[in-house]
Amino acid sequence: MGYDNRDYAYGAQPGIHLQPPQTVTMKLVLITFGVYVLQVVLGEAFSGRFVLTADWFVEPWRAYTLLSYGFLHDPRGVQHILFNMLMLWMFGRELEAVYGRREYLLFYLWAIFFAGLLWSISEASVGRGQAAMLGASGGISALFVLFALNYPHRQVLFMFIIPMPMWVVALMIVGHDIYGSIYRTSNIAFTAHLAGAGRAGRVGQRLCRERQYVC
Repeated sequence: MGYDNRDYAYGAQPGIHLQPPQTVTMKLVLITFGVYVLQVVLGEAFSGRFVLTADWFVEPWRAYTLLSYGFLHDPRGVQHILFNMLMLWMFGRELEAVYGRREYLLFYLWAIFFAGLLWSISEASVGRGQAAMLGASGGISALFVLFALNYPHRQVLFMFIIPMPMWVVALMIVGHDIYGSIYRTSNIAFTAHLAGAGRAGRVGQRLCRERQYVC
């Protein structure tokens, strides 16, 4: 075989080359968008099977909804999923590089599960067993707080306009969620946001100590 016929003798081939996403963050984004497409196409029959209701424990075989709800979003508009996936992409990539794929993925999935569990307990305790929740916000809140623990002085644009350090933005958002959960100012699942933030606070501090990062 001559030198010209060997594979390593060729440079990059021209044209478009499609490659699967290399990061867990991008895979999560694509999976979530794929689920959203199924929601739009298949309608309520699909979403109703995977949405989390506060009384899921009455039918314990539906415990899988403690995780599946985090991949659903409001099919009546794109704002919900676009905002959550933008936050996942913005903060998840760097956290994945810091903690590694496996630990990062487990953290995100556990945050969704923990947020759903505490939300369902909170809603059921006040007689709102029929309340339903969907969306990745619990996991996104956990990532946001974890990012703030790792990079408290990183400058970000609050509301995409006002530059602020991460720790200030994190305190403002957590404070808003505390107020919303106490006074129930809207149908937003503030309790799930706080559960995700709390999960990040515990896990983030432990992981930071193990890796000797400054949190």
